[in-house]
This record gives sequence, C-alpha cells and structure tokens, in this order.
Amino acid sequence: MLDRILHKKIDNSPLILFRILFGILISLECYGAIITGWVRRVLVTPQFTFSFIGFEWLQPLPGNGMYWYFIVMGTLGLLIAFGYRYRFAIISFTILWTGVYLMQKTAYNNHYYLLILISLIMCFLPAHTSHSLDAKKHPEIGTNAMNQYVKWIFVLQLFMVYTFASIAKLYADWLNFGFIKILMQSKADYFLIGDFLQQLWVHKIIGFTGIIFDLLVIPALLWKPTRKLAFIASIFFHLFNSVVFQIGIFPYLSLAFTVFFFEPETIRKRCFRKKPSYSTGEIHVPSYKNVLLLIGGIYFTIQLLLPLRHHFIKDNVLWTEEGHRMSWRMMLRSRAGTVRFKVVNKKTGASQFINKNDYLTRSQTRKIGAYPDFIWQFAQRIKSDNAKMGVDVAVYVISRVRINGKESKPFIDPDVDLAAEKWNHFKHHDWILPSEK
Repeated sequence: MLDRILHKKIDNSPLILFRILFGILISLECYGAIITGWVRRVLVTPQFTFSFIGFEWLQPLPGNGMYWYFIVMGTLGLLIAFGYRYRFAIISFTILWTGVYLMQKTAYNNHYYLLILISLIMCFLPAHTSHSLDAKKHPEIGTNAMNQYVKWIFVLQLFMVYTFASIAKLYADWLNFGFIKILMQSKADYFLIGDFLQQLWVHKIIGFTGIIFDLLVIPALLWKPTRKLAFIASIFFHLFNSVVFQIGIFPYLSLAFTVFFFEPETIRKRCFRKKPSYSTGEIHVPSYKNVLLLIGGIYFTIQLLLPLRHHFIKDNVLWTEEGHRMSWRMMLRSRAGTVRFKVVNKKTGASQFINKNDYLTRSQTRKIGAYPDFIWQFAQRIKSDNAKMGVDVAVYVISRVRINGKESKPFIDPDVDLAAEKWNHFKHHDWILPSEK
C-alpha cells in the first residue's frame, strides 16, 4: 500500500511547471530586494548585523558585495526556471539564500524560512527532466514521469505550515479581533481600501477566514469535489494578502504550490500539450527506498517538533518569543518596547548608558526594544567592544515591552549582567521577567 502511495509513477508536469514558476518568483524576489532598497536597508547600511545566534561568522559582504550577491541569486533563479545546469543552480541558490537568512534577522519573515525548505527539497527532485535546457542538451535524462512521493512531499510540507498557522491564531487577541485592529491601523492611508480595512465587520471576516482557510485549504484542495472552490478561495485570499500586507512573492508562491493538487493530466493539457501525458501508472520502487523513508521521516519529524517546542519552554511564547521563529506563527502579534543599556566598568565601578543610535539603524532600534535575543546580542557586542580596549564590563538592561497595544511591562531583569549570560536555543532564560509580573 505504501509503495503504491509513494512510488506509483505519475505525470511530472506539476513538478516541471512548479520549477518554472519557482525560478521566476525567486528571481523577482532577489532583483526586487535590490530595486526596493531592501538589500541596502537590511544588509548594506547597518554597521552591526543581528545574525542568528551561533552564526555570527556570517556577515554581509563589504562595499557593493551584497548587491552582487543578490544579482547572482536572481540569475540562479532564472537558470532554475530554464532548467539550465539545474542541480548546480538550485543547490547554489539554497546555500546563498540560507546564508542571507542566517546572517540577518532584523527583517525576519517565516516566508524566508519556507523558501529555504522548498529550495532544499527541490535540490533532490528531478525537476529538470522535461521542458529544460538540461533535457534538451542531454536527452537521456528526459522523462515525463515522476514518482508520486514528489507530490506528497509538498502536500505534507504545506499541510504542516497551514495547520500550525491556523492553530497559532487560536488565542485571545486574535479571537477578539484586537490584534487585527492593530494590524489594520497601519493600512488606514491605503488608496480606496484604507477606510474599509478599519471596519469591525471586516476585522471579524479576516479573523475567522484566517483560521478557517489555513485549517481547511489543504484538505479542500486534495478532495476533488471542493478543489476548484478551494483554488478560487486561494486566489482571493493570497491576492488580498499581497495587496494589503505587501509580503513579496509568498502569496504567488502559495498559488504556485496548488499545481500539485490538480490532476497531472490537467496540468499537462493546459500547459505542456505538445508532449504526451504519462498515464501508464506502474509502481517503481527505487533501490534507495529505505534511505528515502529515513531521510523523509527525520525531516518531517523536525518540521513537526520545531513548531511545538515553545510548549516545552517556560512561560508564554507571546511574551518571551522563545520558540517563536520557524514555527509558522505568522502575523500574530505586535511588539514594541524601550530598552536602555547600562555599562559598568568592573574594575572602577564607573557606569554609563549607551546611546543605541550610535550603533543601530532605525529598524534595528525598533527590534532591539522588544526582542530578547536582540537585547542579549547587543549586550554581547558592548562587552566585546570594551574587551578590545582592555576593559572588562558588566551590562545591565532596563527594558519594558508592550504586546498588542496593551500596557507595557518590565521585560528584562535589571539586576542581571546580561553580558555574562549564555544563550540556549531550547531553554527559558530566567533573566526574561515572568509575563504575569
């Protein structure tokens, strides 16, 4: 039974079409990051980069290096779309994009993480065996078939993303539409729709639709009687997100994923009609079946556990942020805060407050006031800078944070020398004050 589900041969037109769309979209994302100034704001201008903890060695290239970096990634996207030297292109893009993701988190986005996962998956799939320059140059690799497990990899990945996103919305500030109101206040000046987005009944529709769509869209796309309706709903949902939230390629990437839910013959007929559809449907179990199951089992176990890890960390993730990233908790909260860094010379006892503006950009200043890992990293930076001058210092933090527009509360224990603390990715840090204090 399992062999039939995973290793039945089906037409590969969904994978081929997705490769083309994927390549075009990531190319637009990379070139667009340059044109819109994202690369300049996030990677070129800052003098200090908040990389993921443990990856501080990953730093932006100097001068115009990051512009060329993104030009290379955009060009790799085009190579992927055309299927030219596909393996080299997709592996290179995956490495480079992962590097960008890890070297900065000021502009963190769950969609960037999803792009890493999809790129990684695409490294192992035969997406260049048809309608590609590789297949034209090397006819021996050409085929119009693929094992059915290719489809199920995408389906399972998307099911996890959407399901966790739906469950994460089941908390008070989403269900009473308070957070949605905050979310829409920044859209009040939008042409034509700005006032519309401020209406309570609109907030209610957004709130309930967000939960229901995320929970049901994958099952609805899988079931043939509801597939077309789910596809139409997906178009409306993702275009709304694109217009209102302006979140880059993600809405269009989400629509591109739907090719895996339609019958391959339908995709072939609509997009690649010059080449006959594969319909034999034999079961071909590869010799590496057990290795495939092992790798797939490990990968999806990690994908299941990462979004659940915050349940095993003390206090509420909404307050501590511990376990928030890589858990599909998308557009769920608004954080703002104030923070002051008191530096004490351990030898002389002399103290002073650091002016953050001497180190940070405006967007970094907004982040550092509300996120504990940013605060910790900046404390480490202060300690390091002083150590280079031969001065041993302690760094104390006075901080308050406001969640979803509510009253601000003390966030960091002001009596703890944050420069002396260690960071643990999977445990609670006691210098984060309790949420109920």
